[in-house]
Amino acid sequence: MTANNSIKKVISFIKTELKDLYPMNEIDSFVYLIFEHLFNYSRTKLLISQDLEIQENSYKQILSILDELKSYKPIQYILKETTFFNLPFIVNSNVLIPRPETEELVDWIIQENRNKSISILDIGTGSGCIAISLAKNLPDSKVYACDISKEALNQAQKNSKLNSVDINFKHLDILDSNIQLNEKFDIIVSNPPYIAEKEKVLMHKNVLDYEPERALFVPNENPLVFYKAIINFGLTHLNPKGNIYLEINEAYGKETSLLFKNDFFTNITLKKDINEKDRMLKGTLK
Repeated sequence: MTANNSIKKVISFIKTELKDLYPMNEIDSFVYLIFEHLFNYSRTKLLISQDLEIQENSYKQILSILDELKSYKPIQYILKETTFFNLPFIVNSNVLIPRPETEELVDWIIQENRNKSISILDIGTGSGCIAISLAKNLPDSKVYACDISKEALNQAQKNSKLNSVDINFKHLDILDSNIQLNEKFDIIVSNPPYIAEKEKVLMHKNVLDYEPERALFVPNENPLVFYKAIINFGLTHLNPKGNIYLEINEAYGKETSLLFKNDFFTNITLKKDINEKDRMLKGTLK
């Protein structure tokens, strides 16, 4: 193709170039995201603008995006942005791309804690998507967020400014048994690494090649390592009747629930996501 083609022709070209690499519904999504990013087009505007010409510099940008998509680089990393809980987030390879399942976890917390003045800690915050969405939707709350990665914390801080919320960020390793943290919380929430190394064979190339391994994988012999640490941390850092909310691996729903089943926690709730998979877990400190 040459430059100065109509939008209709360029969309057809994108679909042809990617048709052997991605499902068509995913390619359609790429098209909308590209035109929104480059031209600020809504889906409706794109549909009614098919005959407009694309200028050469914009066409070159599209070609560059296509090249990266052909290497299976996630579109969110290419465009350096994504949306989570209807909020904008800047993302790069230092942080996981927020998933729709995690939106369900955030929504659960919001629905159960509206109009409350509470303190919240997000463990393993990554892009900050959970902490920032909670701060935005529970404005009377005081929100903290921690991560072992300084690069992730830097990204989360940028996203908190982008969304005009005040988050208290902490650099710490939840697996460190000697964490020095004086604050106590009403809610601890986490979407920790939970994919066993043996599950890598089931993962797509765009995840394995580009997203941070440390935020994804756990040892086969100890897949619940982060949940054990978070629950133990909660014993000393939750206020009485405080709650832990977790995103979990669907394969370990019952096993993760059992970690709560001791003399310290009650109201243990295992919740399915929109795809009917065990995805969320909650326990209340007695």
